[in-house]
Amino acid sequence: MLESAQLNKEIYQMRKDELRGGVISAEQFTQIYEEYFDRVYKYIYYRVQNQYEAEDICSQVFEAVISKYDHFSEEKAKFDVWLFAIVRNAVTDYFRRKKKRFHFSLDSITDLILPKPSPEELAIRDDAHQALFHALAKLRDKERNILALKFAASLKNAEIAELIGVSESNIGVVVYRSLKKLQKILETGRFKDE
Repeated sequence: MLESAQLNKEIYQMRKDELRGGVISAEQFTQIYEEYFDRVYKYIYYRVQNQYEAEDICSQVFEAVISKYDHFSEEKAKFDVWLFAIVRNAVTDYFRRKKKRFHFSLDSITDLILPKPSPEELAIRDDAHQALFHALAKLRDKERNILALKFAASLKNAEIAELIGVSESNIGVVVYRSLKKLQKILETGRFKDE
C-alpha cells in the first residue's frame, strides 16, 4: 500500500483531463475510498448514532463523490474539505428527511431478535457510551458538529474553519470550550449518580 501522504498527493493531482468523459476511474475511486472511508463513517456515525443509517449515508456520500468528482477543483479547496462538505450536507439532508417522516429504528428490531448481552456487558457499554452521548446532546448543534469534524472525521482546525466559514482560532476556541463543557457535564452527572 502507498503511504498516506503519497496517496493524498495522488488523489489531489487527479485532474479533469485524467477523467474519461467526466467519470472517475475505478482505481482512483478505490484509492479515495480506502483513504477516507473510516473517517467519513466515524463522522457520520458520531452525528446520527445509528449504525445502519450511518452506513446508508456513507454509501450516498461515496456515490456523490463518483458523480461530482469532475466538479472538484484543488484551487477552490483541498480534497478533504470538498469531501467533508459533501458528508456534512448528506448528514444535514438526513436530519431534514427524518423530521418529515416517521422513524423506525432497525436497532429496536435487532434488540428483540438477538440475545441480550450480559448485565456486566451492558453496564460497561452503557457507562462508556451513554454518559458521553447524553452530555453531547446538551451541547449546541454547532458545537457537536465541530467536535464531530475534529474527532470523528480527524479534520484539522484549519480544514474545519474552511468548511464552516469561520476563522481557525474560532474553531480552536469552540473545541476548547466544548470539551470543558463536556467535562463539566460529565463530572456533574457522576456526582448526581453517586
